Amino acid sequence: MRLTLRTNLAMRTLMHCAVRAPDSLRTADVARACNASFHHVAQVVNQLEGAGFLHTSRGRGGGIALAKPAETIGVGTVVRLFEADLPFAECMDADRNTCPLCLDCRLKGMLGEALRAFYATLDRYTVRDLVQDNTGLAQIFAPEAEPAGTARQG
Repeated sequence: MRLTLRTNLAMRTLMHCAVRAPDSLRTADVARACNASFHHVAQVVNQLEGAGFLHTSRGRGGGIALAKPAETIGVGTVVRLFEADLPFAECMDADRNTCPLCLDCRLKGMLGEALRAFYATLDRYTVRDLVQDNTGLAQIFAPEAEPAGTARQG
């Protein structure tokens, strides 16, 4: 099992915002700190904003910030948001399943059970759990000195 790049970037972005709360961050700073492309992070930020996890503002002094407290953002909820459209196995996709074993195969049931356990574990945690008392993460996400007159990008 492997999380998609978008899911990974979503969690990194939320952690970065949580560490720096209540400050706003520039998408470019999140991309740099997460070693990701600005384009990918911007797409993830857009989806997180649409889901109500981030607030964005444009212009000087703008940026991205958590739209709700970190302790109310469930890790499982965020992972589902980004992974929901991707069936774990072909047999779990009713529209595209071509597996001839589907009617008699027990693997689908086992995989479903494993996924429920996976999400049940993630549902026990919030973004706050990922960042609280995590000094190493706080150091990674520490603000860099911005040159005078630098405009913030949302």
